[in-house]
Amino acid sequence: MVKENEQHGLGHGVERNALDAIVLPMVLAHGAELVSLELKTDRGGWVLRITVEKRGAAENNLSTEEAAIDLERCSAIARELSPALDIADPIPFRYSLEVGSPGVERELRTEADFLRFSGKRAKVKLARPVAGDGQRVLVGTLAGVDSGNVRLETGGRTHVLPLTDVVEAHLVFELSAAPRPGKKKPSSR
Repeated sequence: MVKENEQHGLGHGVERNALDAIVLPMVLAHGAELVSLELKTDRGGWVLRITVEKRGAAENNLSTEEAAIDLERCSAIARELSPALDIADPIPFRYSLEVGSPGVERELRTEADFLRFSGKRAKVKLARPVAGDGQRVLVGTLAGVDSGNVRLETGGRTHVLPLTDVVEAHLVFELSAAPRPGKKKPSSR
């Protein structure tokens, strides 16, 4: 489900390879790896949104919590990346730079993402309705990927969804019933 504009160019006269040549070494130097790079309009202006996680997170199938990068490291990447982008000037118009971690409701973009988070709850939006029930948005548990199809379990049913039909997908955060840290369970005497 890698978006077309991420493979070659980002559109609007911006080449992905030119950005990668600047962004990737900087991200790696901070012990991180690139999850996504997007150039889009947001609230009336352009934003270059760079999402990173700990280096080796994808390779080692780390959970979102284990792969998370703290605000301090995101800020350090942005501080060093901003002047490098200004000097190289690969984006021919004004934009804001954002560097962040994907978070617990991270977007699922590639087959590897769906495999990595197998067993986790996800929300999947499809280009075409599911045969039989007409739904375009499904929430369920990821059950793997096979031959370009994502398996999603919803209420005892397993849906086989072609990756090419996935418009967008992300993990769904679930609150646990565990007590909050620092809170003691009431004692029974």
